[in-house]
Amino acid sequence: MVFLHCSSANESLQVGAERTAKYIPLLKDKAIGVVGNQSSLIGTTHLVDSLLSAKIQVVKVFSPEHGFRGTADAGAHIESGIDEQTGLPIISLYGSNKKPSPSQLEGIEILVFDIQDVGARFYTYISTMHYVMESAAENNIPLIVLDRPNPNGHYIDGPILDTAYRSFVGMHPIPIVHGMTIGEYAKMINGEKWLTDSVECDLTVIPMFGYNKQIPYDLPLKPSPNLPNAQAVNLYPSLCLFEGTNISVGRGTDLPFQHYGAPFLESDYSFVPESGAGAKYPKHEGERCYGQDLSQFALLSQLDLSFIIDAYNECPEKEDFFNTFFDKLAGGNTLRLSIIDGKSEEEIRQSWSEELLEFEQMRNTYIIYQ
Repeated sequence: MVFLHCSSANESLQVGAERTAKYIPLLKDKAIGVVGNQSSLIGTTHLVDSLLSAKIQVVKVFSPEHGFRGTADAGAHIESGIDEQTGLPIISLYGSNKKPSPSQLEGIEILVFDIQDVGARFYTYISTMHYVMESAAENNIPLIVLDRPNPNGHYIDGPILDTAYRSFVGMHPIPIVHGMTIGEYAKMINGEKWLTDSVECDLTVIPMFGYNKQIPYDLPLKPSPNLPNAQAVNLYPSLCLFEGTNISVGRGTDLPFQHYGAPFLESDYSFVPESGAGAKYPKHEGERCYGQDLSQFALLSQLDLSFIIDAYNECPEKEDFFNTFFDKLAGGNTLRLSIIDGKSEEEIRQSWSEELLEFEQMRNTYIIYQ
């Protein structure tokens, strides 16, 4: 499965960035900062290039995890610098500098945020948006969010984050799969007063036209190096939990987030992770990993916990299965302890059902699309 610009059912869809008449007038004669990456496109042209062509004064670019051109490995240190194509200064919002500083925002009159999300709590672009909103609010700079589809927007699932486990891979009390677009999510951050000291961002969301969350949407390009196609994007919320274990999710192979395995599992299926672009020093590098091929797995409409439960049960050294990152990804220690206790997938799912209903009711306040 490869990414397409849109499926046949989405041919009438216009993403926020494409609806230029809705926001270009707001940017005229203003100094603009763009928060974006390789997904910030109008058709096949980058948003920054389009704005410059429209004589909009873009003065600075801010980039999230994976960098402005989206090629860096997960967690890799990203340096600030100059964009070779435009000559614009790029400020990295990853690593030690997650939040734009007042000096970095000096001279900027409006910020524009345009990044493709995939609808999972631990995908860090929504954390970047939180810090951009907070800094914009503190420095009295309006923020325009250009909305994009959520390819996992057709469902809501997972445990609600316990804020005692708050981190850059989970900042808010939401489930693992939240079912919101990036624009809807920005409205929630504002409305629920999640910014420090309950500051409120001067927020404008440019909505999409013709979007329906129940219609499958294939992204026009990969949103990050290890999500190369729609299958990986759909499996990501379920398989990313393996990042907090000693199981490989296929980084360093041709099928990242489309299979999983480890040297100690037993299976007829195997792969060998190798270091490469977007996957430096992958887990179990150079070792043959045995596991499950999910590249043809059916479309998920809920988290699939069977993968991680089965892998844990097969692990001979169970005390080595989980690492300290797992509870941050899960949003608490309950999921880990439930797996260790041998609870079934249905029992685990039942444990978060009531909180999930409460979240869905709160979420309805901010929904733009059905």
